[in-house]
Amino acid sequence: MEVTGLVLNTLFTGLKVTFNKRFGEAKPIWPQIAMSVTSTGRANVYANMGEVPGMREWIGDKTISKYSGEAYTIVNKSYESTIEVKRDDIEDDQIGIYGNMSMDLADVAASKPDELIASLLNDGFTKKCYDGKAFFATDHKTDSGTYSNKGTKKLKYGTLAEIEGSLGVGMLSASELKRADGSPSGLKYDTLIVPEALRTTAKLLTEAEFCSDGETPNPYRNELKYVVNPWLTSKDSWYLEVSGRAYKPFILQIRRAPAMVSQVDMNSADVFDRAVYKYGVEARWGAGYGPWTLAYGSNGTVA
Repeated sequence: MEVTGLVLNTLFTGLKVTFNKRFGEAKPIWPQIAMSVTSTGRANVYANMGEVPGMREWIGDKTISKYSGEAYTIVNKSYESTIEVKRDDIEDDQIGIYGNMSMDLADVAASKPDELIASLLNDGFTKKCYDGKAFFATDHKTDSGTYSNKGTKKLKYGTLAEIEGSLGVGMLSASELKRADGSPSGLKYDTLIVPEALRTTAKLLTEAEFCSDGETPNPYRNELKYVVNPWLTSKDSWYLEVSGRAYKPFILQIRRAPAMVSQVDMNSADVFDRAVYKYGVEARWGAGYGPWTLAYGSNGTVA
């Protein structure tokens, strides 16, 4: 096959169609646990991450909730993945494999946000959020008091006492949160996030009818859904979150959605020196923390 501009454009169009179809069929994890925010610049500044106040009876002047945290900035970063197509392969009509590579590009583009959100969880015990504390900390301060969203217990499925001593401790932390006026926040964790090593434990905790004795009802059956993120680096850490709200504890900032790009200029240096063309995917994202009140993390260091 003679390599011409028409042939190259036709090849790229075909690869792009394959990429878009595969990308559209992807089912990433992040929409279940993070909120997306459109970005139109280098970074977004979030001036208010505090809890929205509850509704009160309107008597006299309205009570205005004031933000007491620091401005929180999430910077967008550029990401790419690029492959080479050899001119000899095009001449010899050996380009079928590049369709598979185009699908692989779609897979890595669709899953990269999962990795970005996992990095927030991995770093959550040390990386600061909007209030200047580590996202998972024992001393978050609000207008109603000081609260903890950090634990140390290993996630366990066993007797009722063992379940309550691990998952139950985390579940209880949400109910302890108060609004600025001292009333209950009404928050309830609905999602358990675990690494691959804790998949079976999470499945039992959320789906088993009974505790390990086979007789005592499992109090958390059907109370939580579980999400396994393969990019979580600790085999022991586990996390809870309130995911049913529009506001979520993790933010995926989208500056430019993934799109295929190409370098198919027949007069380029790469073609002249190495006889290759280039195809790839580019995107710009930022990832950061939302309200710490919507998540709980345990590092799993204590049995």
